[in-house]
Amino acid sequence: MICLDANFLIGGVIEARPESHHLLAWLEAGETFCTPAPAWYEFLCGPVNPAQIRTMRAFLTEGIVAFEEPQALTAARLFNAVQRSRRLRVDAMIAATAIHQKAPLATLNAEDFSLFTAHGLELATPLEF
Repeated sequence: MICLDANFLIGGVIEARPESHHLLAWLEAGETFCTPAPAWYEFLCGPVNPAQIRTMRAFLTEGIVAFEEPQALTAARLFNAVQRSRRLRVDAMIAATAIHQKAPLATLNAEDFSLFTAHGLELATPLEF
């Protein structure tokens, strides 16, 4: 299972984007997908249309993962571990959810999310397509 960040959700519904090709390659390799609720929220903020939402929802066979107390505790730990940078608050929530799912995170924002890898986050490596 691979956890998808919002930028992978957005790019995944645009055929010309590499993210859509990565998703298809992973799918063909037998991967399943989920997304953290905070990433789904960012995706829904768009701009996306109803058909794109339905398409991406169909890819999320493992669902939209709720952000609850265990994830909140981990997110706070991550946030505090990376010097409490305000721009990383939602990223910490997304990273915490992926950690709890024991799933690597697919993101285009590897620079920021790499700050969390020392604290348990694994980043997904795209397949060649």
